[in-house]
Amino acid sequence: MLVQDITHDLTQAMKAREEPRLSTLRMLKAELQKLQADKGKGVEITDDDVHAVIRRLIKQRKDAAEQYKAGGANDRAENELAEITILEPYLPKQMDDSQLDAIISEAAKEIGASSPKDMGKLMKAVMAKAKGQADGGRVKGRVTAFLNG
Repeated sequence: MLVQDITHDLTQAMKAREEPRLSTLRMLKAELQKLQADKGKGVEITDDDVHAVIRRLIKQRKDAAEQYKAGGANDRAENELAEITILEPYLPKQMDDSQLDAIISEAAKEIGASSPKDMGKLMKAVMAKAKGQADGGRVKGRVTAFLNG
């Protein structure tokens, strides 16, 4: 399970005294413990739950990095981006554009999407089929191009 991998990597980072990696993994572990508390003791955290937490943390870091850059704090922005590179390996491999386009056209046929007004329905269908293997912003761009093209 992914939670065990993260715990193992956290221990290794402690032993190796890798401070940036250690602090990032501690933050992730804390978020997972909050999730476990919210779910209850008897309920296991799935890998999909962990992926959702990691995607949320990455999005937060991207937003923070943009704000730091806009404010001229480039060193802080780089720290946020470094945390992203530590978190990303725990996510599933991202599918390439051709795979994503195939899913979009298949989903469009299934639900009968043909115009930009079908954007919401098509996005929902594609995100369900992509199962975390494609970033929402990237999917939105490809779906928009598909519906407008």
